[in-house]
Parts: sequence; structure tokens; C-alpha cells
Amino acid sequence: MTTYFGSDEFEGATFVRTSFKGATMRFGDVSGLTMRGVDLDGLDVDSHDLFFGKVFVNGVDVVPLVEAELNRLFPGRELQKAETIEGLTEGWFAVQDAWAATVKDTPRDLVDAHVEDEWSLAKTLRHLILATDAWLRGGILGVEQPFHEIGQIFTGAEQMGFDMSIFRHEPAEFEEVLAVRAERQQLVTDFLAAATPELLAEERPNPWGGDDWRPSVGDCLRVILEEEWAHLRYVRRDLALLQESSAP
Repeated sequence: MTTYFGSDEFEGATFVRTSFKGATMRFGDVSGLTMRGVDLDGLDVDSHDLFFGKVFVNGVDVVPLVEAELNRLFPGRELQKAETIEGLTEGWFAVQDAWAATVKDTPRDLVDAHVEDEWSLAKTLRHLILATDAWLRGGILGVEQPFHEIGQIFTGAEQMGFDMSIFRHEPAEFEEVLAVRAERQQLVTDFLAAATPELLAEERPNPWGGDDWRPSVGDCLRVILEEEWAHLRYVRRDLALLQESSAP
């Protein structure tokens, strides 16, 4: 099967009676895409940034419907947008409780298993370590080199020129992942316990660089919560598929 990488040759193109059946798109831009008279049976769309825009299906913006259903399935998820210390703290404890249940309920023979092109539970937890390092230790606290070597960097970071020598490349024991993860979780808990409304409003540099956005401390905390809830959903989705495929 042909793979198109980094291509913009399809921008503004029109496809008539063209089959995309079984095709996969990753990290693509389909903003403004118009589809008419199409067969959508089994269409699977996943967008971390869905709630920033609009998606119309048969003339109905489905984004509010999706958001409401995700909030129903993941109680406390709506607090990822909280503006107060109390709301952020409540949301943080809710997502940590959900993660604790997921880790506890996952058979040990599945912690390193993964769906094709997706992260395992272990690698996902390593990524959340990195997210906390980036947005709390780096973004909020200004630690010069905030990353733990066990962190899992996002796809494409090397091509963007990120220093990959910071990170360990060999697999990590799950117990070590859990230990470092617990340390990072406690950092967030302790920070929220000591935060003030004035601190939430303070601006910080974007930890990933660039001057187009200077997040507030509250923004950095909301990114951490968004990462936690999004990756919890991914892991639960994939674990369900793995358990289904391994069932007798």
C-alpha cells in the first residue's frame, strides 16, 4: 500500500467516485474537507483537538454531542477546562482515580502490548511523565532541562530537531515507569495545593518554543489535564481491542 508522507499535493483537490476504503490517515490536515454522497460505514475519526472547531455531519455540528458523550463516559473530564484552582484540583484527582483503576485492571501481560501504530500502556505512562515534565517542570517552574530520561517523546520530534539524546531508548521495567509516574503525579498534586489565583494568571514561555502563544500557568495545567484525559481514552480503547483479540 502506498504511503504519502508530508505531502500537500491533495490540498484543494476533488475526488469523484474514488475509493478510500480501508485507508489510514495520521497527523493529517482535513480542515475544510467537504464530502458529499459518501459511504461512511465504519468511519473512525480521532482528533485530540476536536473541541477547538466544528465538524458537520448531515448539517449538524457533532462536536458538542461528542464532547457531552465523552464527559458522560469519563466523569470529571469536563474539568479539564476549569478556570479555578478548585476545579483544576477536582479534575486532577478525577483523572488520577481513573488512571489508577485502568492500571490496576490491566493484566500484566498486556502492559507492553499495543495496537498497530499506537503506544502500549507502559509507553503511554512514559509519555504522561514527559507531558508533566514539559508543562509543569519546564513551562511553569522553568527548569532548564526538565525531562526525565524515561519520558516518551511524541512522534516526529526527531525530525523537528529535538535532542533525542535526553531520552532512554531501551525498554523500561513497568515498576520503574510506575515509580517515576507516581513522582510526577505528586508534583502536580503538591503544586495545585500551593497555587493561588494570582499564580494561575501569570504568563509563561511555551515550553515547546515559539512566540505565538504565551500560556498562563492555568493554561499549562489545563494542557496537562487534556493530555491525561486524552491518553486515558486512547489506552482504554486499545486495551479493549487487545483483550477482545486475545479472548478464546
